[in-house]
Amino acid sequence: MSTNEQRRAAAKRKLERQVQRREAKAKRQKTIGLVAAGVVVVVAVAAIVWFVVGRGEDSTATANPGDPSLPAGAVIAPEYTGELPPFTHYAGLGRDCEYTPSGTASKPNTPPRAGEVPTDPATVSLSMATDRGNLGLLLNNGQAPCTVNSFISLANQEFFDDTVCHRLTNSPSLSVLQCGDPGGDGTGGPGYRFADEYPNDQYPPNDPELQKPVRYPRGTVAMANSGPGTNGSQFFLVYQDSQLPPNYTVFGTIDETGLATLDGIAKAGLADGAQGDGKPAEEVRIKAIRTD
Repeated sequence: MSTNEQRRAAAKRKLERQVQRREAKAKRQKTIGLVAAGVVVVVAVAAIVWFVVGRGEDSTATANPGDPSLPAGAVIAPEYTGELPPFTHYAGLGRDCEYTPSGTASKPNTPPRAGEVPTDPATVSLSMATDRGNLGLLLNNGQAPCTVNSFISLANQEFFDDTVCHRLTNSPSLSVLQCGDPGGDGTGGPGYRFADEYPNDQYPPNDPELQKPVRYPRGTVAMANSGPGTNGSQFFLVYQDSQLPPNYTVFGTIDETGLATLDGIAKAGLADGAQGDGKPAEEVRIKAIRTD
């Protein structure tokens, strides 16, 4: 082999080694990037779970509903946000509603009937009168019958009458008004708890998807809780699309009049100029909730 050919062969081998090193480096960087992205997702989900579930109120956290809230200004990357799953009817829906004693009732009431409850009619219309305006609620009895059964029972017993909506959130990822605690401090409940329904019941048990945020659309009515199976009387009204794991039972929607009322409440902001999470600047008092 001539000297020129030897030089060309050596140069070719050197170039091949350089290409191999670049490819290996790029592969390492891609792996690191994927791991970092995974860490971001895990941290984001962990933050949701901690702030949504972990902020229970000391000793009452397991006995009474907790907080469907995120820290002020929290933003979950949109690419990690999914949608609520389509509802699929299953054989046991509404056939075994259990209302288990839990803590002390914040206001006297009789627990609703347990066992099998009707899923027909599929929807039930209620009116929620407040001192800031009225809200029309359409409860989805066909998807969350145990929840609707409890809510209507409490409404008919005047459990919600003359109670305040104690929390307003206005972070980019959580925009809700929370109500349903007669004590007005977020620790109260009806003295019983019951299981989660839609969307939680559309996933297999322990499905990792249950820890990933989904969009709770504007106009949603959902139950607050402090963990699996801790639904009570506290509920929240979504006035802007919000992001939460699918562990909060969706049981109704709000009409346009109600959304206008919520928009006015949200526009007034939080008490003492707070941002993200706190009491509404203008007190919101429920006068009554009744079936139409």
